[in-house]
Amino acid sequence: MRISLRGLTKRFGASRAVDGFTLEVAQGELVTLVGGSGCGKTTALRMIAGFERPDAGEVAFDGRVVNDVPPRRRDVGIVFQSYALFPTMTVADNIAFGLRVARWPAARRRERVAEMVALTGLAGLEARYANQLSGGQQQRVALARALARQPGVLLLDEPLSALDAKIRLRLRGELRKIQQDLGITTVYVTHDQEEALSIADRIAVMRDGRIEQVGRPEEVYTTPRTGFVADFIGVSNLLDCRVVSAADGTVAWDGVRLRVDGLGAGDGEGVLVAVRPEKLRLAGEGAAVNRLDGVLEVLTFLGAVVRLEVVVQGRSLWVDVPLAAARGLERRKPVALAFAPGDCVVVRKG
Repeated sequence: MRISLRGLTKRFGASRAVDGFTLEVAQGELVTLVGGSGCGKTTALRMIAGFERPDAGEVAFDGRVVNDVPPRRRDVGIVFQSYALFPTMTVADNIAFGLRVARWPAARRRERVAEMVALTGLAGLEARYANQLSGGQQQRVALARALARQPGVLLLDEPLSALDAKIRLRLRGELRKIQQDLGITTVYVTHDQEEALSIADRIAVMRDGRIEQVGRPEEVYTTPRTGFVADFIGVSNLLDCRVVSAADGTVAWDGVRLRVDGLGAGDGEGVLVAVRPEKLRLAGEGAAVNRLDGVLEVLTFLGAVVRLEVVVQGRSLWVDVPLAAARGLERRKPVALAFAPGDCVVVRKG
């Protein structure tokens, strides 16, 4: 099923939770809505589900406007952050609940529950109650219940946020596999940038009720359009610069001259130059393109890499280097950084 969201606006009092939200989700696609608290992502999801009615704009499924269609008739499956399992029902009964409401025959219900149990790895747990399940098992039950009626759309609202990091990592991979195997159109709300990048076909980064940027994960990460996206998705060093010469791509950052590719701004204009930590490198002795001299303040071990905090011009910059390259480095000692003109992105402020 295709989802079309056209100019959605939702107000709560004087506040606009969603403001002119427009997005197309293709059949079988998984799109994540990602942003900070209060950016409107859950409100947008609730309008798709039918729990909130937009003050303006349209929600359409396969070209049919469903603004006035109640949630139970929208052909959607929903997994909430809290899972909302019935504590007095077994796993099997929780999965079968929507099927009973839809008056599926008993034999077909048992068959469908067995299919969902197998799909979500719940075999052997059918007779247990919610309080006898781990958080990961409860999440699987909630997913199985949402999928049991074979909905055209799956909506997921922070489904993994209550789980610890290792279980969350495993389950998001399993969830993605199930979604792809079923080919179900999915909208997934999360505040976790890593989760959004790893699970989605496309990401919609939200800010103040609007979409700041939408695109494939690698596109949003490598070519952010605004300083907000560069700073929110992953880690970026944002250098507030002024264009010295648009002709040769020269900018100035606190008096330091830098060369950048893809400037797209005129002489004298202010721009933000975004450099990811993995694009900065330690510079040796002598001259280097875009050399930045600073002092090493903090070394943080992250496994395969070490993240350095280097203070340059009174500003902390983050640098990711291989473990071997960090050996011998000492806090409060001078270090030099450098980056290639093509290893940064020039973005608009805001």
